[in-house]
Amino acid sequence: MTVKKRILVVEDDTAILRGLTDNLRFEGYDVIPTRGGDEGLRIILEEEPDLVILDIMLPALSGYDVCRRARKEGKMMPILMLTARAQEVDRVMGLDLGADDYVTKPFSIPELMARIRALLRRAEGPSLLPDHVTFGDVRVEFGKYEAIKGGETVRLAPKEFGVLRLLVAREGKVVTRTDLLHEVWGYDHFPTTRTVDNHMASLRAKLEDDAARPAHLLTVHGVGYKFVGNAGKRSPDS
Repeated sequence: MTVKKRILVVEDDTAILRGLTDNLRFEGYDVIPTRGGDEGLRIILEEEPDLVILDIMLPALSGYDVCRRARKEGKMMPILMLTARAQEVDRVMGLDLGADDYVTKPFSIPELMARIRALLRRAEGPSLLPDHVTFGDVRVEFGKYEAIKGGETVRLAPKEFGVLRLLVAREGKVVTRTDLLHEVWGYDHFPTTRTVDNHMASLRAKLEDDAARPAHLLTVHGVGYKFVGNAGKRSPDS
């Protein structure tokens, strides 16, 4: 018997909430609808739904706050944000807080359902990705969102964990910027490849002994990046 995927919808617009709930139930999902950010966060922490559809503009506790606090508590279910805002800075903020996808109102129901299916497919594949990695004096526990270097805790953003995890899963192989965008952010064209470069620069600054001459997080110029473990050699131009 197939277990229905449970989707939490946090949306304060009654009409949109009802429409999303009806469409998701028609598609066979078990839906938990709520209008408040506080209640949404409680459900995320206590009931751990398979996916969260989260409006940004909520009373009291905003969608940004809900996303930030959920990730801080180690909740890794996909989060898809809804907003009436179309400015790039707002989209980037939500993604950097740990959201997996972003849809601007008004949106197409078929497109939204396609994005939900894609997010759920990616969430079902954690067994294909490493639980942890050790290199140099660094140890990263991906499932716990924990990173330690030289015995000291290092704070990594959710997307930095995602980038590192994918590179480690393909150790020694080149991962293109487009692949990183698709697998980690869920986009083919947004954010830009510069976003990937910025995350790599941040990872190097936090985890490499010498960010200017990385030993493990290497650039393959014109293509992408690759991870090399403890057997790897320092690349002077990476």
